[in-house]
Amino acid sequence: MTDTNGSGAAPASEGPALNILVQYVKDLSFENPNAPRSLGPRDSAPNIGIQVNVNAKQLAPNDFEVSVTLEASAGEGADLMFKFELDYCGVFRLLNIPQEQLHPIVMIECPRLLFPFVRQIVADATRNGGFPPLYIDPIDFLALYQQRAAQFAQEQQSPANAN
Repeated sequence: MTDTNGSGAAPASEGPALNILVQYVKDLSFENPNAPRSLGPRDSAPNIGIQVNVNAKQLAPNDFEVSVTLEASAGEGADLMFKFELDYCGVFRLLNIPQEQLHPIVMIECPRLLFPFVRQIVADATRNGGFPPLYIDPIDFLALYQQRAAQFAQEQQSPANAN
């Protein structure tokens, strides 16, 4: 016979768990500085630049706020069509995760769970700004994590090599 918690469900296992407690827009900015001129027909597709960054901070022993910051722009200078900034966050509770796996999970898996919402917010904002929706391609958060780790390792070695 299996123990239950009174609701008929088996008790929670002692295995690893990742739960999203809340997710929210922390900061959102959409600029359409040259409207309505920027909304007219164009001879060529604009140059779209996108930058993504992931940050996290520990709120409690098992709770982490993970932030996906995205900046995008289309066009440049007088031909700037739009500029977009979004800071989208989630608070995650991680239970029974080995310490050596905690950082990669927070910096890879958590932003991966937030990304579909980031993508939809960007698409809605650009569409509401009068442009076709900007659908961002999926982001490889593992590659982003590895790139940051390599950059950090290189920065740590640089001062040692200077002596």
